[in-house]
Amino acid sequence: MFLGTFNPKLDDKGRLILPSKFRAEFASGLVITRGQERCLYVFTMQDFEQMHERIRSAPLASKQARDYMRVLLSGAHDEIPDKQNRVTIPPQLREYASLTRELAVIGSGARAEIWDAQLWQKYLAEQEQKFSEVAEEVIPGLF
Repeated sequence: MFLGTFNPKLDDKGRLILPSKFRAEFASGLVITRGQERCLYVFTMQDFEQMHERIRSAPLASKQARDYMRVLLSGAHDEIPDKQNRVTIPPQLREYASLTRELAVIGSGARAEIWDAQLWQKYLAEQEQKFSEVAEEVIPGLF
C-alpha cells in the first residue's frame, strides 16, 4: 500500500528518484499515466495489468469506456527503475501534469501520484474543508 507524501526533485533529464518507501513495490516495473485532476498515476506493472483487464471488459459500445481507455492508455509509459531508483517521466506527461522541478509524490493506497508541488498544495488546501465534511457521506460507517 502506498502511503505518505514525499518531495523529490525532477532533474534536467525529466527523472525523479522514487521515494525509498515505494522502491520495493516498483522494483520489477511500473506504469506512469495520466491521472485525474492533472496529476500522474503510478501503478505497479501487475496492478496496471489487472486494471487493464477490468477496463477491457467494458463494452466497446460504451463511448465513456472507449474515451477513458484512450486517455489512460495513450499516456501510459512503462519503465523499470534504474540502479539509482530513478524513473523518467516523458515530456508529454510532464506537460500534462504541469510538472516543475519541485514535486509531490503521494501515496494513494493502490497507487502513487505525482504532482507539481505547488499544485498539490493548492489542491490539498481546497480539499481539506471538504475532507472533514464528507467522510460519512462518501464511506458510510467509516467513522
